[in-house]
Amino acid sequence: MLVGISPLFSPELLAAIYRMGHGDEIVLADAHFPGHSVNANTLRADGLGVADLLGAILPLFVLDTYVDSPVFMMDAVPGDTLDPTVEASYRAVIDEIWPDTPPIARVERFAFYEQARQAFAVVMTGETAKYGNVILKKGVTPV
Repeated sequence: MLVGISPLFSPELLAAIYRMGHGDEIVLADAHFPGHSVNANTLRADGLGVADLLGAILPLFVLDTYVDSPVFMMDAVPGDTLDPTVEASYRAVIDEIWPDTPPIARVERFAFYEQARQAFAVVMTGETAKYGNVILKKGVTPV
């Protein structure tokens, strides 16, 4: 345990976000996401929800201010519907820590998988909400 660091962090997750550079992305994936299939750098955070991990990561992690949106979620496939409470719960955490963050961008399912392939890391959580995946783009840490 470390003072000032959330106990939700595994040593691997803390190391991953520390190693990320500006413009790198990290996926906080729901329990259904094919993380190990799309990215070799997949970490486990079983039993944790995405909103809780956002609350742990965002105080240590500057979101990219040089892009239209530094936060992405998977869009529903045709015929499916999104549960608006999922995005609202993530947005509440984001707004608490980085209130000037632009709206969350929605990404088509297969484009989201491709973005996850290019991400620095995928974190598999215990999140069970449908379309509960989120990608964060790291920004430049202020001096």
